[in-house]
Amino acid sequence: MKKEKTQDCITERIEGKSSHNEHFISLNDINELHQAKPAILLHSCCGPCSTAVVERLSGTYDITIFFYNPNITDEEEYQRRKSAQIEFIEKYNSRKDSKDRLAFLEGPYEPSVFYQSVCGLEAEPEGGRRCTVCFQQRLEKTAEIACISGFDTFTTTLTVSPHKNFDLIYKLGMNLGMRYGLTFLGEDFKKRAGYQRSIELSREYQLYRQNYCGCEFSKNNSK
Repeated sequence: MKKEKTQDCITERIEGKSSHNEHFISLNDINELHQAKPAILLHSCCGPCSTAVVERLSGTYDITIFFYNPNITDEEEYQRRKSAQIEFIEKYNSRKDSKDRLAFLEGPYEPSVFYQSVCGLEAEPEGGRRCTVCFQQRLEKTAEIACISGFDTFTTTLTVSPHKNFDLIYKLGMNLGMRYGLTFLGEDFKKRAGYQRSIELSREYQLYRQNYCGCEFSKNNSK
């Protein structure tokens, strides 16, 4: 995607445009926070998965959550998951001092791009080549935004799920890190009971928790 369009998606983040802004910090504030802790751009697949990752990283990094998931092909479901993500951030930030709060960026909602990317792979089993393309798409957009926004490090919540192949995600992330001149934090967040912790925290924060990954193909496989 061209830089101009990518920057548009940054400026469309939630910042002073709704009642959500009370517990959010903006990109303009991130430079000040960098002085205390290094910044990381965290791609989030959903609010529930982000809970355990934020808990694990918050002592080391200033975290900006990047919600970019064109694979959620049902728009109503997308909005529901985005709302759960925002709900978590608001509740989390309400418990924290300003220096420890999360920032939020939303990428463009473009399911048509996802469909184009996986054309011909519709019949692939869950966890197959279609998923590889999906991981690549989301991680690459995260790397693009990280590069443009001045982050040195990026990572993803995808490895929280026991259904996601860490070795594959690690390889994709490392390759993108080299391409964009960034550090990919390749941590398997499901380890050390990370997945179980995400369930516990989702209950604590009373978040909507979906029962399928996102695309219509994964939804059909979950039935």
